[in-house]
Amino acid sequence: MYPVLVDLGFIKLYAYGFMIMLGMFLGFFYLKPVGARYGLNADKVSELFLWSMVGVIVGGKLFYILEDPAYHLSNLGDLFRNFGQGFVFYGSFLCTIPILIWWFKKHKLDIWNMMDHLGIVGGLVHGFGKIGCLLAGCCHGKVCAEGDWGIVFSNPKSMAVPLGKALYPTQLWDAILVLGIVLLMYAMRNKKLFNGQMFLTYGAFYAIGRFITEKYRGDESRGFVTFGGILPDKWISHSQFIAIGILLICTIVALWRYKNRRLV
Repeated sequence: MYPVLVDLGFIKLYAYGFMIMLGMFLGFFYLKPVGARYGLNADKVSELFLWSMVGVIVGGKLFYILEDPAYHLSNLGDLFRNFGQGFVFYGSFLCTIPILIWWFKKHKLDIWNMMDHLGIVGGLVHGFGKIGCLLAGCCHGKVCAEGDWGIVFSNPKSMAVPLGKALYPTQLWDAILVLGIVLLMYAMRNKKLFNGQMFLTYGAFYAIGRFITEKYRGDESRGFVTFGGILPDKWISHSQFIAIGILLICTIVALWRYKNRRLV
């Protein structure tokens, strides 16, 4: 694919960063009029974006380090030299939520209602970020089984391994999944049964999709959950285990919110 979209020597435009910025731009474009309805001017919306990015960066890097603490803590220089690489989505997701709750409480906003709108914003950044992953070659799939359809990466700057062989297009699958969820959330805006339904739908549906696509991911080095040998090796990855937890939490909270929709 195309890890670098523009290379002028003195400046480079990386595909992953560009797609993330495109997702953020579209998210800001969506959130600005929404924020105006709740008394948030452009500066406040920008502030919300900045706090969100703190959670995304800190959480994504923290969970990445926790996948192999001994190695990463002894090679901290690599984290800064390749700062645009090595993020775990679920780390960003889980660490950004408490920051958003704090910010909404600080500005006396309805937390669940705002989380619905942030679900669309986050989904746009996430979905376009996955397109960036496809262009950069990161988050790639395993080598395809014979007869299966895949994508061949040949650019020497691509992060895909191995080059020259058909790999499952897991980035494309995730991008379609996430952007499809965004469209679903957008359609739900005026039809939702309770505040929080859109955000919980995002969490639950992505968890289901990620559990499935994880089987085809080519990053087994991130490790698996075995509970000391209770579970078979390479049976459930860390991301799949977190996906199960998020699906359960989203389902339980959604049922609680629906049951108490007239009270909350």
